[in-house]
Amino acid sequence: MIITFNMRAGRLDQLASSELYRSIIAQKRQTQAVYTYRSPEALDFELAMRGAIVQAARDFHAGGAQFATFKNSRANESFWTRMPNGGLRLREEVLPSDAIRDIFNNGGRYAMECATAMVVILYKGVLDTIGDKAFNRHFNQLVLYDWQYDSDLQLTRTPQAAAGDVVYFENPDFNPETPEWQGENAILLDDHLYFGHGLGIKSADAIINALNGRRKSGSSTSAYLSDLVVHPDFEYIRRLQERA
Repeated sequence: MIITFNMRAGRLDQLASSELYRSIIAQKRQTQAVYTYRSPEALDFELAMRGAIVQAARDFHAGGAQFATFKNSRANESFWTRMPNGGLRLREEVLPSDAIRDIFNNGGRYAMECATAMVVILYKGVLDTIGDKAFNRHFNQLVLYDWQYDSDLQLTRTPQAAAGDVVYFENPDFNPETPEWQGENAILLDDHLYFGHGLGIKSADAIINALNGRRKSGSSTSAYLSDLVVHPDFEYIRRLQERA
């Protein structure tokens, strides 16, 4: 269910001008949750940013960054300093917007695990939506490590996934020798496809099958799509843009 204030008749259908936007609105309409927007612009912004996150996920996949544990992470040292724990810290002299774009433009120079990749994709979605000026002002001390993220990203849980959300596939009986496969963070691209770094763009069933192939020996407990769904606080980020 979607509730908006000051939304003239037909406005919601006008917003659903692209296939992706129609999919997002349909996904929200199918749930019993109530989504309230302060203005038509707020819904416009959320749809645009969700679209940017989906595109960023596809671009990250195409960019060639490799999957690696923290022990084997790497980055373009012109933009990032690798920390002892395998995280990546933004160099002081570098613009955050340039450093994030480099991950997509020179993916072959990067290797990271899946949670870090999700945060990078969300940053790119924010950057492509609010622009360089606002992004560089509010995201100027970036550290890429697991689920560490800038406080201005404002991740929040949501009851049902829509395109652009981050979901989690749980693998309860993962092989203890490969703990990196205890689950898979993924971006929902549309109703049927997800992007998970290390597994690629796949259906939910294909991701579950891939995780099942990484269980401990003799296990019959299947991986599954959990109810953990998160996304940035779209209205908060919209106000960051306005302040910039």
